[in-house]
Amino acid sequence: MEPQEIREGYLVKKGTLLNSWRAVWVVLSEDGLDYYKKKTDRSPKGMIPLKGATLISPCQDFNKRMLVFKVTADKKQDHFFQASHMEERELWVKDIKRTISCLKDGKKFARKSTRRSIRLPDTVNLAELYALMKDQDDGVKELKLEQDNRVFNHCFTGATVVEWLVSREKARNRPEALMLATGLLNEGFLQPADDESKEGAEGGEQTSFLDQTKALYYFADSGFFCEGYSSDEDVLLKDEFRGNIIKQGCLLKQGHRRKNWKVRKFILRDDPAYMHYCDPSKGDNPLGAIHLRGAVVTAVEYVPDAKKYDIDGNLFEIITSDETHYFLQAATAEERKEWIKAIQAVSKSGK
Repeated sequence: MEPQEIREGYLVKKGTLLNSWRAVWVVLSEDGLDYYKKKTDRSPKGMIPLKGATLISPCQDFNKRMLVFKVTADKKQDHFFQASHMEERELWVKDIKRTISCLKDGKKFARKSTRRSIRLPDTVNLAELYALMKDQDDGVKELKLEQDNRVFNHCFTGATVVEWLVSREKARNRPEALMLATGLLNEGFLQPADDESKEGAEGGEQTSFLDQTKALYYFADSGFFCEGYSSDEDVLLKDEFRGNIIKQGCLLKQGHRRKNWKVRKFILRDDPAYMHYCDPSKGDNPLGAIHLRGAVVTAVEYVPDAKKYDIDGNLFEIITSDETHYFLQAATAEERKEWIKAIQAVSKSGK
């Protein structure tokens, strides 16, 4: 019998020989991870057996890359994967760990609810705490802060986090709040933004969260970006990133000139209604943006001039108010439905 497929989707993988990162299609089965250059390839580019393997998440071996996890095969070969957002990484990590455990115990994979292992009291759930911190009304406020001739957008100070934890009775005092904040940093929910906070996160045997007004942090799946002092025109351009993130993930996008297809990470924001996209292997610097105010999005079964890629369904089209056409492909029919629903909502309500 063929091994059961547990999870599949796009992840960014570090090359085993060259220090390069590329988006690949990954399939998790009951006995291993297979990764493909393209989703439509019949033979995998590589296979990672999970029997006797170990997994580390978050993996902090790469200072400039977030949401990375490491799978070390039984033969001690390391494989590094990067997710496009926090929830995606947690889902992959949970299923891979479960698969490794089942192989070790000789059991068949079965989903069950398991609590993430953290070095904090059993009553603490960092994922729930993170969701509360991101609440728009009662959470930690994301601000635009200036420091050392740079502007940090969508961030907050370490002292603000500690004060919020104490004021919301999530911690009894500042030392206890500092322990919680360090746990959030260790798990990748919070990220250091400036040089001072990065030094605290990287400069010692243990990661340190700084309870200081000059140490800046941001939510891992926020619209954080840093810039030098800009002209008014540049500030208006950056206003595109002000909206809340509604949905994010990897899709295939058809190029306008060559009509070829490439994997791109998309971030959908509301108010203003924009959908930015970037090369997932090279960070979150946008390659382009789709202004969605007044746009129309529909599922399609055919793409004109679909060259250099074997299209196999789950396609949809965005037509902007200036009649620019974008053709995209989701990994599954359900994912296409979710993207269309989210984009339709943003196009009607966003500015």
